[in-house]
Amino acid sequence: MATQLLLLSDTHLPKRAKVLPEVLWADIEAADIVVHAGDWVNEELLDELQSRSRQLIACYGNNDGAALRSRLPLVARAVVEEVRLAVVHETGSALKREARMDVQFPDTDLLVFGHSHIPWDSVTPAGMRLLNPGSPTDRRRQPFCTYLRLEIDGKTVTPDLRRLPPRENGRS
Repeated sequence: MATQLLLLSDTHLPKRAKVLPEVLWADIEAADIVVHAGDWVNEELLDELQSRSRQLIACYGNNDGAALRSRLPLVARAVVEEVRLAVVHETGSALKREARMDVQFPDTDLLVFGHSHIPWDSVTPAGMRLLNPGSPTDRRRQPFCTYLRLEIDGKTVTPDLRRLPPRENGRS
């Protein structure tokens, strides 16, 4: 039976939004594993995600202070089914990203990252899948705030980018 993951990054609470959207919380609670690729900004969201998810795999980001850094690694790793997963906040410039990640993460099948707030899905020359879920709270230059639902079945990885509706408070 396939494993259902929910991927998010760059939540920036409470700076970019006061709370996560309810539709996202429903997907978090339904997922077998929640993955957060950093830039939480406050510990309250980490506590709430830990209490509302079955399993959390997470790292800290460049906007996370000492308290979050003391609780989370720079790079989180896990094996999900037959997929070697790594989670990191920053991967640098999009230019030649795939080649750099092959060198930095040679024993990884799937690398989840954040930082840019821009959804990303590519495969490196060595066959590693790179995924960025975007941000559920700060769309920057993107048309929508986003996150990813992901299914892992053996070695097969199937992502589903989810768009969130614009928020009424105008801070999407």
